[in-house]
Amino acid sequence: MGANHNHSASNHDSTKNIKVAFFLNFTFTIFEFVGGYFTNSVAIMADAVHDLGDTLSLGLSWNLDKKSKQESDNKYSFGYKRFSLLGALINGLVLLVGSGFILMETIPRLFNPQHAEAEGMFFFAIVGVLVNGFSVIKLKGGTTLNEKMVRWHLIEDVIGWVAVLIVSVVLMFYDVPILDPLLSVAIIAYVLFNVIKNLNETFRVFLQGVPSDIDFNKIEKEILALKDVRSVHRVHVWSLDGASNVMTIHVVINYVESSREMLEAKAKVRSVLSDYSIEHSTIEIELPKETE
Repeated sequence: MGANHNHSASNHDSTKNIKVAFFLNFTFTIFEFVGGYFTNSVAIMADAVHDLGDTLSLGLSWNLDKKSKQESDNKYSFGYKRFSLLGALINGLVLLVGSGFILMETIPRLFNPQHAEAEGMFFFAIVGVLVNGFSVIKLKGGTTLNEKMVRWHLIEDVIGWVAVLIVSVVLMFYDVPILDPLLSVAIIAYVLFNVIKNLNETFRVFLQGVPSDIDFNKIEKEILALKDVRSVHRVHVWSLDGASNVMTIHVVINYVESSREMLEAKAKVRSVLSDYSIEHSTIEIELPKETE
């Protein structure tokens, strides 16, 4: 009969964190191009090109995340949260393309390893781990898919620089240049696995699938267990951006004698939903004769 809308706010400043990550990544990308040139390291140059793509996608994510904070209007009644989701999708695709580029650069070096200046690689690797590691920490508490995808961009860079650090130390003592491409292939495989997993979740949200953290059947059972609830139908749960979930449900209850009892029934249903990450809920209370 009536609809109830429940809203909750997040204190997590995703836009600010992505902004910090963008400027750090942009500055460090320039640093990488210079470092790759002076150390004659193809690995560093390849990562610089990859980070240039990261910087562009981070800038886009920053602006889309800022856009997603706008309140709802007559154009977007649920607000602009899905603009953040669009950022996650673009970031994931950029990561796939960037990883493919690095593989194209790396695989030939498996068969024709090249020597690089180990001391220079070591210095740049230390800076790379510190800069990208700080950005990862800034985004650690991110809940939106956009933040998670941005974080994977940066985790990929941290792992890459740790690999460069290890290889540079080994190359200072042993002449085994093939270690660089071998580690690069292992890193890309690890990153691709996680990016594909996050992209799968992003597509799931775009297609309005039930959020992975919501137990659809459990919610139904809990509501059906409430006193005077006969049945539920037209139950729909989806997510706006991977963090803010939406639900609509029709609940059939026994005959009531007053509107107060109907409001009490709705409050009980709302109480069940409060245990789940549902930001918007519309609860339609129906009497048996309405469904006959």
